[in-house]
Amino acid sequence: MRILVTGGAGFIGSQLVGALRRREDEVVVLDNLDPTYDPALKWENLRVEGVVTSPGPARLVQGDLRDAAAVQDALQGVDAVVHMAAVAGVRDSLSDPLRYEDINIRGTLVLLEQMRRAGKDRLVFASSSSVYGAPPGDGRFHEDLPADRPVSPYAATKRAAELLCHAAHATWGLHCACLRFFTVYGPRQRPAMAISHFIRLALAGEQLPLFGDGSSVRDYTYVDDAVRGVCAALDRSRGYQVLNLGCGQPIRLDGLVQAIGEAVGRPVQVHHLPDQAGDVPRTHADIRRAAALLDWQPQVSLPEGLRTTVRWIQDQG
Repeated sequence: MRILVTGGAGFIGSQLVGALRRREDEVVVLDNLDPTYDPALKWENLRVEGVVTSPGPARLVQGDLRDAAAVQDALQGVDAVVHMAAVAGVRDSLSDPLRYEDINIRGTLVLLEQMRRAGKDRLVFASSSSVYGAPPGDGRFHEDLPADRPVSPYAATKRAAELLCHAAHATWGLHCACLRFFTVYGPRQRPAMAISHFIRLALAGEQLPLFGDGSSVRDYTYVDDAVRGVCAALDRSRGYQVLNLGCGQPIRLDGLVQAIGEAVGRPVQVHHLPDQAGDVPRTHADIRRAAALLDWQPQVSLPEGLRTTVRWIQDQG
């Protein structure tokens, strides 16, 4: 197959490109190399995965998702689309919600409209567990929850994009799998994201900033497991599906800090900060639907994933 990956220079997107190439798919990357974090890191991701600007097994279209002409170019000859491009992050969305709306919602709508015009009807959309907000009780987050009370602009934009995908399915027959990722981590993670940031501080012997009292709970997903889920959705999903991709074994924040200390081989110190607006107290993925429909299960435990991430960060200097 020839597959378009929007946001293919990013953390998950670039590793998806590598996985697709290893299974001998042709890949087109659409990415504007946005300077939200150092574009040099994104160029390095592309270099490692063999993405070039000329036609070949992996081609780069350097352009913005909101630019219909760039999207038209990227869609030429493709069989399916994986939509990873977005501006991410709960906390930054609180200070710049209009940018999140413009890129995550309008950009998705531009992509959907250009797919309709080009006759492309297969999409995998990278959504987020943040769409659930903070459901009552202490059970797992399952896909049939209403997801109608987001607590951040970022979460609201991801839910809005899911609804746009459903409208495209209902009106012109788009086959779409919306994958709700649960806190993906691993090599190439954005430097400001918690696990990457914590590991770098721990390796430098510095204190880790801990928001709240450490009792918040997160379901962390290693990037290779997330990529396998995307590939399975490309191959198996039809119609409109919403699927959780998570580890299914959440851990408290203070437990994560301890696990990072074990991965770096030294105790770590923390300093506590107030709870942050937009954060939820708990995430816990119910992954039974992905197991049934995609024959997918996470394979990398948190300790193993943290050790691999530490080695990668050390190798990067």
